[in-house]
Amino acid sequence: MIRLQGALPERYTDASPDELSSWIGAAKATLGDRLFILGHHYQRDEVMAWADARGDSFGLSKMAAERTDAEFIVFCGVHFMAESADVLTADHQQVLLPDLNAGCSMADMADIDAVEEAWDALAKVTDVERIVPITYMNSSAALKAFVGAHGGAVCTSSNARAVLTWALDPDRTGQAMGDKVLFFPDQHLGRNTGFQLGYGAGDMALWNPRFALGGLDDAEVKAATLLLWKGHCSVHQRFRPEHVAAFRTEHPGGIVLIHPECAHDVVELADEVGSTDAIIRAVEAAPAGSAIGIATEIHLVKRLADTHPDKQISCLDPLVCPCSTMFRIDAPHLAWILEGLVGGEVRNRITVEKDTARWARVALERMLAIT
Repeated sequence: MIRLQGALPERYTDASPDELSSWIGAAKATLGDRLFILGHHYQRDEVMAWADARGDSFGLSKMAAERTDAEFIVFCGVHFMAESADVLTADHQQVLLPDLNAGCSMADMADIDAVEEAWDALAKVTDVERIVPITYMNSSAALKAFVGAHGGAVCTSSNARAVLTWALDPDRTGQAMGDKVLFFPDQHLGRNTGFQLGYGAGDMALWNPRFALGGLDDAEVKAATLLLWKGHCSVHQRFRPEHVAAFRTEHPGGIVLIHPECAHDVVELADEVGSTDAIIRAVEAAPAGSAIGIATEIHLVKRLADTHPDKQISCLDPLVCPCSTMFRIDAPHLAWILEGLVGGEVRNRITVEKDTARWARVALERMLAIT
């Protein structure tokens, strides 16, 4: 997806860290309760220092919706997160993204045109009324609206198991929501969750949107319970089994924490698998002196290491793995956004079209009802 973010004025690009800090602090003080800054776990420290709330994408969106006194929601994250916040917040609230180029490569791997084409192709070989579309939170509002309108739901990395169980397990009447799930955009979260639920590799098929019928034949589509979109997180896909092996050689009693967006052969080697919030809780619960190897984005890993100096915390990828799009939001962009608000100018507002927002909210509320 192409987004256009113009170059910042030299006032911001040439400013020193102390100047930027002074400007951000002054703007926050001026705006007071009208402003609520959200910081995703993967953000830089220079940005997180100003966050009024920290968390994962959905948790932050819910916090924004609960802060009805805040007129301006500045989301330090990526585009799909700001969209979710706009869907969930009230009409009087405005959601701003400091850098429009802060997107998500995984979210961009499934767009609404490709998903609608897949749905039409599936309808020619099977009963789509029995397919439940599930989209990961890391997706556009348009995809959330699609699943909402087609009887599906959104999931997060922490509740994917519950959502897939809802989609495929019989309810009290003995009737399952569906016979199949089309899961997008992250194949790894879908696959790892499928294995957790007891499905085998033969129950899953990879849907490649570049090919007709996803690169499958009619029989493969009909046999699969889980159709997994060929998408991935560029950060989490970097982790390999050899990274885990190297850590265990150096730290025989160490703890390995893996995010479920990693490939299944890596997840199989973990001591614990979980979302960013689950990883944070696992680190907090580990005894002092523990050696902990983590497979997730480097900014979160470094922040955990700084917060828990009594534990030896490291990223399992020795070459480091920042999220390049999360990395786009920095102090200059934050200062530019906030000073614009002080001057009466709303910059980089993220809005979701009303009908799209309505169906996306249906999908999100369905997820909340399930979990």
